[in-house]
Amino acid sequence: MKVLLTGAFGNIGLQTLRELLAHGHTVRCFDVATQENQRRAKQVAGRFDTVWGDLRQPGDVARAVQGQEAIIHLAFVIPNLSMTGVGSEEQPDFARDVNVGGTLNLLAAAKASPQQPRFVFASSLHVYGRTDHLPPPRRVADPVQPVEHYAWHKVTCEQMVKSAGLRWAILRLGASMPIRLIVDPGVFDVPLNNRIEYVHGRDVALAMTNTLSSEAVWGRTWLIGGGPACQFLYRDMAAQVLDAFGVGMLPDWAFRTVPFATDWLDTTESQQVLRFQRHTLQDYVADVRAALGPKRYAVIALRPLIRRHLLQLSPNYALHRNGLKGLPAGAVA
Repeated sequence: MKVLLTGAFGNIGLQTLRELLAHGHTVRCFDVATQENQRRAKQVAGRFDTVWGDLRQPGDVARAVQGQEAIIHLAFVIPNLSMTGVGSEEQPDFARDVNVGGTLNLLAAAKASPQQPRFVFASSLHVYGRTDHLPPPRRVADPVQPVEHYAWHKVTCEQMVKSAGLRWAILRLGASMPIRLIVDPGVFDVPLNNRIEYVHGRDVALAMTNTLSSEAVWGRTWLIGGGPACQFLYRDMAAQVLDAFGVGMLPDWAFRTVPFATDWLDTTESQQVLRFQRHTLQDYVADVRAALGPKRYAVIALRPLIRRHLLQLSPNYALHRNGLKGLPAGAVA
C-alpha cells in the first residue's frame, strides 16, 4: 500500500517508518527539513521517498498526499520532549497552527484526492484529562476532559477526522518515551503516585502498521498501551528509567503534586484486533542501556553534576533551593 507518514523522523515516526517498510508498504515521508530530520532520514534502510515541507502550507501538504492510499498522521507539537524544542504549552498559538491547522490541511488534501486515502490519526490518552480520582482503567467511551492546549488540539482533531467523510481510525496512545538521555523539565510533571501506562515505541509502530491490514479498525477509536505488565505508578516507572540512564531516582520534592493527565488503559479489544503488545518497560530499559553504551559510564561518573542540573529544571527548585543548601551532598548527588 502507498502510505504517507507525517512526522516520519520523530520518536514514533522513525519506528513506524521502519515497521511499514518491513511490512512491504511503499512509504512517502513528510516532515520539516531540519538538519536532525535529514540526518535521521539517511539512517533508515529501505526504499522510501520524502517530501520536505510544512503542515501549515496547503501546497506542501497537497504534494505529499498526491497518489497515496493511506495516511498515518503523527506530526504534532507536543508539550515536552519534542525534537523541535518547541512545546505546545509554551507556544500554544504556534502549536495550534501546526496541530489543528495542519491536520485540517491534510484532511482537505485527502478529500480532494481522487483516491481519498484512509486516514489514521495518532491521538493521546491526555484527552481524558485528570482521572486519578476515578477507578481505572480508562475506556474509549469515557468522556474526554482535556486540560492542556495539546489535549484540546487532539480532541479538536479527532472531531475533524470523524467528520471529514474519509475512512478513519483514531489511536489514542499511552506514554512512549524516546530512547535517548532525557534532560527535560517534563520528567517532573507527573506526580509520583499518578497512574501511568507505558507503551514501547515499536509496539505503537506495529499498531499503526496493522491498522492498514484490518477491516475492523475503520470508523472506530482504539487505545494503544502496553497492557497490564506496563501499568505503573509513576514513581516506579521513573525510578527504572532514571536508573537506566545512569542518573538514579531523584528526590520526591522535585516532582509536581497536581494530578497529571495519564492513567491505565483498557487495551483488551485493541490488542485482540491489532496484535501489537510485544514489549515492556524492561525492553525500553535495555534499549536505553544499549543506546548509551559506554556513555552510560560517563553519565554515572558525572552523576552529581547531571542530577544537580536536572533538579534545577524542576518547577519546585526555587522553593527548595534554601533547604537544599542544608542537606548532605548525597541527598542531591
